[in-house]
Amino acid sequence: MTDLTTGTARDTRVIQLADGAGWFTVCERALLTPGRGVAVLLPDGGQAALFTDRAGRAYAIGNRDPFTGAYVLSRGLLGSAGGRPFVASPLLKQRFDLVTGACLDDDEARVPVFGVRLASERTNLIREPFTGC
Repeated sequence: MTDLTTGTARDTRVIQLADGAGWFTVCERALLTPGRGVAVLLPDGGQAALFTDRAGRAYAIGNRDPFTGAYVLSRGLLGSAGGRPFVASPLLKQRFDLVTGACLDDDEARVPVFGVRLASERTNLIREPFTGC
C-alpha cells in the first residue's frame, strides 16, 4: 500500500499479542512510535505495556508496576543495560527487563511477559482491533 499524500510506502503490518486463546491484534505497526510505550487492554481485562525500540523490535510486559500497584509501565523510559532492553518505571524508577520481565533492581520482583509478533494482516481476532495506539 502506498501513502498518496507523501508518496512513501506505508507499513501495513499489525502487532499481535499472545493470549491463552491464541493471538489477538492490537494495532497497526505504523501507529507506534519507536522508543515510546502504549497501554493495551487485554481480553481478560488486564493490561500490557507494548514497546517498540528504534531497531523495530516489539516487546510486551505487564503494565502494572509491582512496587506501587499503578498501571504505568507503558509510560516508562526505555534503555538498555548490558545489551538487555529495559523499561524504567516512571514512578520509582525500577528497571524491568523487556525480555524476561525480571526487575533489574530487585531480584524478588518481576512482571509478566507476553509474546509479540508482527503479522501481515488482521488475523485471529478475538475482538475488534484497537486503533488508538
